[in-house]
Amino acid sequence: MKKISAILIGGAVLAAGFIPLRAQEPAQDQTQTQYIVEYKIGPKDLLEISVFGLNELNQTVRVSEDGKITLPLVGEVAVDGLTKSELEKNLTTLLEAKYLQNPQITIFIKEYQSKRVSVMGAVGKPGDYELLGRQTLLQILSQAGGLTRDAAKEIIVMRRLQDGSSVSHHISIDDLILRGDPKFNILIEPNDIINVPVDMTVVIYLFGQVKSPGAFQVKKSNMPTLLQAIAQAGGFTDRAAKGSVLIKRKDAAGKEREIKVNTKDILKGKKKDIQLEENDTVYVPESFF
Repeated sequence: MKKISAILIGGAVLAAGFIPLRAQEPAQDQTQTQYIVEYKIGPKDLLEISVFGLNELNQTVRVSEDGKITLPLVGEVAVDGLTKSELEKNLTTLLEAKYLQNPQITIFIKEYQSKRVSVMGAVGKPGDYELLGRQTLLQILSQAGGLTRDAAKEIIVMRRLQDGSSVSHHISIDDLILRGDPKFNILIEPNDIINVPVDMTVVIYLFGQVKSPGAFQVKKSNMPTLLQAIAQAGGFTDRAAKGSVLIKRKDAAGKEREIKVNTKDILKGKKKDIQLEENDTVYVPESFF
């Protein structure tokens, strides 16, 4: 079975493997500095808290669903939305006010659970990923192993809003990667779901007076037109009846119908080329004149 098209990346055919991402990430001077921010603690994160010289105060605690932790001497402390440095400062103030002079507090985040995103579909390593600081779509896709050759033409980022509703962002892979437009390299938020749909391979059939008849594999998102398909089949033979090309197509009910096409009119610009559909059969009859 023949393939009717190939994926072009940066002017070269991608034969196998992943679509590279590194070269298309935003330039350092455009975006890099604005994304370097400290991680903010949230529910379910696991914190290791150490107080120098006071082992009895050392604790490993899980942040509760409402964003709080409970510590000896201090009691309940709200930590949701604080950076590690901010929490160290807050705990220092609390201990200093009642118990210790100049306490030395160190916090280590052992598990990041509150800021995660899911990546699914046509990527090298689907799964859940930690969202450390502010990261862009390209950065998360890079962590997930890049796009596979089966990736469709767009990426869907599904996001839940604060009011409980959801929104989906549809991002063209051509705009994001091939053209490198930075406005499509959006910031990813906690709990986003990044879906890279798999582009299905379907079949069309070309028979009759074309130079290389047979079944051709095509990507569903990039279905060829009639003339494109004939060109991929080597073009017409010298005996082709170009004015009587037939397209056999089944409708939604499964009933087959025939579409007769005068490709001469298309070639002359008098009529629009016809978009082929999955499982179409194109037959080019022989001319006897």
